[in-house]
Amino acid sequence: MKDGAVDNFHILIDCGSKGRAALLKRAVANLKEILPDAGGGRVRLDLLVATHEHADHIKGFDPEDFDGIQIENIWMSAAMNAQHPQAEHAFALNRLAARAMRNLAARDLSLSPELQGLVALYELGNDGAMEALRTTLPTRNAIEPKYVHADMTEDELAIETLQGATLKVLGPEENIDLYYLGDEGAEIVHAFNETTGALRTLRDEPQVRPESISGSDFRRLRSRMMSGLFAFTQENDKVINNTSVVLLIEWKGRRLLFVGDAEWTNTFRLGQGNGSWNTMWNTRPELLGERIDFLKIGHHGSENATPWSSGGNGESEPARILNAILPLPADGEQPAAKALVSTARGNTYPSIPRSELLVELGKRVGNARKYLDSFGAAGAANLPHYADREEQWLMEAQPPRTDLECILSGKTYVDIEIEAE
Repeated sequence: MKDGAVDNFHILIDCGSKGRAALLKRAVANLKEILPDAGGGRVRLDLLVATHEHADHIKGFDPEDFDGIQIENIWMSAAMNAQHPQAEHAFALNRLAARAMRNLAARDLSLSPELQGLVALYELGNDGAMEALRTTLPTRNAIEPKYVHADMTEDELAIETLQGATLKVLGPEENIDLYYLGDEGAEIVHAFNETTGALRTLRDEPQVRPESISGSDFRRLRSRMMSGLFAFTQENDKVINNTSVVLLIEWKGRRLLFVGDAEWTNTFRLGQGNGSWNTMWNTRPELLGERIDFLKIGHHGSENATPWSSGGNGESEPARILNAILPLPADGEQPAAKALVSTARGNTYPSIPRSELLVELGKRVGNARKYLDSFGAAGAANLPHYADREEQWLMEAQPPRTDLECILSGKTYVDIEIEAE
């Protein structure tokens, strides 16, 4: 440490998984091995960032596993502050979704893999993780958590021990309801509440159905209400993703962008339910409208988490965003930016990762690789869902993927090095 600043600065952005807790414990144990000594038998973590309240991003914040780590600062999204005054409808929607999904989980219904994944996002373990982030870990480290949003000044975000780099929050906006639910927020919450109430009546008191409705029609009505329940829950899921902390790190001439699970839509309009990318593009073009040097690809390579145009429309707003942050290289040049995506092929969300998107991003970053060359035809054929989701794409260059990189290296992590300009 020199003049109050540390000689290195360590940031942990999210710690979660949909898999086994043992994987998270190993990840935190590995973290302890690489963090610097803080004295007293502890290691030092300068900043912990929890981007949003989904299990695959916060499930790993178990206080027992973080014992021995001295945390200097904790940042969370403003949408994770239960007292935030500009998220009334977002909070109400989230409470309804959590209650509905936990009730479904308790009934052990037969659901499709995708709906099972949606239900799992609201597991009770989230409550423990949020308690750890809001109370347990801050109290243990004698600090106050900071709920961040895009309007905060450099002084408000300043960390005393950080020198030579700047941390900027591009999202979410402070007014959660206005930007991410829009003018219809109250109506959405009311309709969700009505749906859950009606479905409860149909489920618990089937004998009260009108005689004019046949048994088959009654079951179809209940099925439609169940579909409505999932539709509202997916709306809440979008709001949570779009209120992710989006962190821009500017360091020695480099711009590193970490986007959580921020999503995009086709256009932006104040007062409608906007995507995070569109909101940032229209409110902070001076920060988002420049080339970046590293992108942590959002939402495991989902098609709606990185702005792009699958139809080749380069004039659409999503396409303009992508061309600004990761422009295609000129003829004869190699792209200098780097990227990384955390993903795994599974049954829950068949479109994650979206292979076409990864191939498009592979044209724009310098650390892409053709995985078919690395695995060979025989090795690639053994990959999960190779024949139906990978075969036609693995010969094309893609950004590094944690699922494939870890198979090739045998490690449980992927290193990306960024050199100073």
